[in-house]
Amino acid sequence: MRSTVKASLAALAATTMLAGTAFAGSHSAPLTGELRIISDMSNPAPRAVMEKLAADFDAMHPDLTVNLEIVDREAWKTQIRNALSANPPDVVNWYAATRMTPYVDAGLFMDISDLWAEPEFEALASTKGAMTLNGAQWGVPYTYYQWGVYYRADIFAELGLEEPKTWDEELANCQAILDSGRKCYTIGTKFLWTAGGWFDYINSRTNGYDFHIQLANGEVPWTDPRVRATFENWRQLIDMGAFIDDHQTYSWQEALPFILEGQATAYLIPRAAIIDPLSPNLWFRLT
Repeated sequence: MRSTVKASLAALAATTMLAGTAFAGSHSAPLTGELRIISDMSNPAPRAVMEKLAADFDAMHPDLTVNLEIVDREAWKTQIRNALSANPPDVVNWYAATRMTPYVDAGLFMDISDLWAEPEFEALASTKGAMTLNGAQWGVPYTYYQWGVYYRADIFAELGLEEPKTWDEELANCQAILDSGRKCYTIGTKFLWTAGGWFDYINSRTNGYDFHIQLANGEVPWTDPRVRATFENWRQLIDMGAFIDDHQTYSWQEALPFILEGQATAYLIPRAAIIDPLSPNLWFRLT
């Protein structure tokens, strides 16, 4: 889940924009001055949404000037700390849960627990945990997506495979796929978050969700033997050749053709990355 986070009091305007225009209009004091927003929603469709939201909110408040800056999503992951430290904007897009921790700890995000106390936020109650660190809320969710394994149902049927329920079944399926001349998984690791998703999944299944969260929060050292067990499981897939060759040269978009053309059988990727009409044989399962 990603979130809209606030770096100053002026950001109240934009978070209410994303929470709903009715809520924004319920505050009697006029909004004045400048509202600076940095967004990494740089892909065409989400960019258009963010630009319209900013323009609509600007029109709603004649005495407020909304300045929206769109930045490259991948570049933003390394630029955000500098952006928040020198002439910081009022609102930025960032990630929820543990990804907020460094900026909360550094005092770069603002506690907006009072905003979450507003009745309009009852509709977002299911997301409150992801916005909460140290007993306070630091952002407002504006979108979400689930991760899952998308696989070619036609290839599974051709090879007589069923969705694996155990690690041994996963390895057996993968070997059958390899024996058919295909790769088990496509992946593009030019940007490392796709590999990070694999670690999240394998670690959560190897050691359990609670351990994974403790590790992400820094409560368990990365030298813990249970982390080693996760990498040993992952190594089994790597050593048997489960992943496409030269994946480090592909972005996640460039890795899509391998599954669509049947050269690979499955893809661990966010739902937002898969367009259903691309293949009627592309099935989805949560792992």
